[in-house]
Amino acid sequence: MVKYEAKLDATFAALADPTRRAILARLARGDTNVGVLARPFDMSLPAVSKHLRVLERAGMLRQDRQGRVRLCRLRADPLKAAARWIDRYSRFWTGQLDALAAFVEQEPSGESDVDSTSRRGRKG
Repeated sequence: MVKYEAKLDATFAALADPTRRAILARLARGDTNVGVLARPFDMSLPAVSKHLRVLERAGMLRQDRQGRVRLCRLRADPLKAAARWIDRYSRFWTGQLDALAAFVEQEPSGESDVDSTSRRGRKG
């Protein structure tokens, strides 16, 4: 269980940064090299490489060398595990909110008669 939680922590930590999320979004369209991944960002190539290492340690990215070029590939397993974790809590909260809605929509027995009687008895 500890290993699963550590992987989940690494996944969410990696996803916490908007640059890394943008890199993952680009990789979702297909494999590409580091230079192409770095192009949209206003940062140095070493800074982008640090982001790539975080994604790689979290298991969301694989880098392969092809000569002088590093080709990056998205690995979806950690994202799938995070989605399952989120889905479990989503189902819980959906059930809780459905129960709350049902409770709120119920008219408490007898309360409406008391309210209308007390309002009719008032003058002015």
